[in-house]
Amino acid sequence: MNTPNVQCIGFILDGNRRWAKERGLPKLEGHRRGFEKLKDVVRAVRERNIPHVAAFMFSTENWGREKEEVSYLMDLFREMAKNDLRELGKEGVRIRFVGQLARLDADLQQLVSEVEEETKNNTRITLWACISYGGRAEIVEAVRKLADDGAEASEENLRARMWAAEMPDPDIIIRTGGEQRLSGFLLWESAYSELFFVDPYWPDFSEEMLDSILSEYASRERRMGK
Repeated sequence: MNTPNVQCIGFILDGNRRWAKERGLPKLEGHRRGFEKLKDVVRAVRERNIPHVAAFMFSTENWGREKEEVSYLMDLFREMAKNDLRELGKEGVRIRFVGQLARLDADLQQLVSEVEEETKNNTRITLWACISYGGRAEIVEAVRKLADDGAEASEENLRARMWAAEMPDPDIIIRTGGEQRLSGFLLWESAYSELFFVDPYWPDFSEEMLDSILSEYASRERRMGK
């Protein structure tokens, strides 16, 4: 399937814990299944010739969750960085990390840096992994950099100082799990994104759902304020 008018899709990976609860599984298992699903979806997006995909994996607010859950998620990120993301890297996926990465443990920061370096020359698709990410925090940091640089206050200059400065603004943002809000995901970049909210939890998201959304997107008229 060729979708030349789509340059970037953003995903809010919601519903992992509820998916596990409805199946009588530990909520932590829901997170593990969610990470497995992410690999499948990145490959599906790549097969549709879409060059960028952004995934909201862990927000700045998520640091406030139970210590056990946060610790488990950090261990999952370590496992992903050591294995799963490198597996995607061997398939031509470039990995970029976006967020307050300094809040991660030192060993995880090192893994993140290694994965970015190892995949920097890949060109088939770029995965923007949003970890310890918050849209408001991103804007505040960009404003701080703008002031430090003594640059003129303009949209262009501010955008250039965003964590995701090199990522195209997402054409589409998809949130699973039935909730209908952005929860701080790419607040600046999503100004003209087409939003899709679907009921299935993230581990149940399928290629058929993706194709249905792409088909609906193609039928929408994007006037960009005109």
